Amino acid sequence: MFAKVLAGDCTQLLSESSLRAAGVEMPVTLTFLDPPFNQGKDYEYFDDAMAEDAYWRWMTDVCRRIHDVTVDGGALYFMQREKNAEHVLRSMREAGWALQNLIVWLKSTSAVPGPHRFGKQYQIIAFGTKGQRPRVFHRLRVDAPLRPGYRHPRQSGIYVTDCWDDIRELTSGYFAGEEALRRPTGERFHKQQAPLALLARIVLSSSNPGDLVLDPFAGTGTTLVAAKQLGRHSLGVEIDPANAAMIERRVSEPRDADSLDQLRHYYRFTENLDEIWPSPVTPWRGKTQQMSLME
Repeated sequence: MFAKVLAGDCTQLLSESSLRAAGVEMPVTLTFLDPPFNQGKDYEYFDDAMAEDAYWRWMTDVCRRIHDVTVDGGALYFMQREKNAEHVLRSMREAGWALQNLIVWLKSTSAVPGPHRFGKQYQIIAFGTKGQRPRVFHRLRVDAPLRPGYRHPRQSGIYVTDCWDDIRELTSGYFAGEEALRRPTGERFHKQQAPLALLARIVLSSSNPGDLVLDPFAGTGTTLVAAKQLGRHSLGVEIDPANAAMIERRVSEPRDADSLDQLRHYYRFTENLDEIWPSPVTPWRGKTQQMSLME
């Protein structure tokens, strides 16, 4: 399985000719799109305070470029803030994507209410396909904890629905755990690092072993790390050279904290789990110290 990182702007690199020039000959099956949210954050290589119209024109263009390099029936998972749901759906629709689900990812942190509205505790993930029917969709079952109001656990687990409340975000404090990438000072390398459990679910749901998974804003490389362990090819595009170099190292030097092994048991009730999650030739085992990756 290859895990390739392209350093540069995804709007310049996402074309069939550019991908072929980079040695990527196969079409994309699945894309995880988690762009900067245009919240005015201080990024060295990106203006995170664009005019709203310009930002969403750009997002529509990115969605269209992904659509162009995706196989018929391929999937796009577009993550954004809940208040931008209308813009996300319009961008996907104008770029040619057919909506399948609007997933709610419920966070675990305490949400402080504003002066005029309830606290915001979730993000949306719009799941769309190139064409009306997905090329691949696996109905996952999980061993979810017993919910209030139920007396007995389900003997064969439950199906994953469009409400995801069983995946904890990597918060800035204790619950970021060992998975969060840190500098030698202990500071988080990237405050918006996505959890591996989130990407594992997306990759398992909408791709097969041997497929190509794309992340146009690769960030910390979580998509590539998850895809590699699950037997998929992966391609990440990252505009920040420091991030791109870190992703290369993270993928090539496994850390215990990045292992998905402990997650497999949670999905054991999925009927075709052995087909979509093949046993690795080499277990994902490596460095145990968090700081070593960033030194």
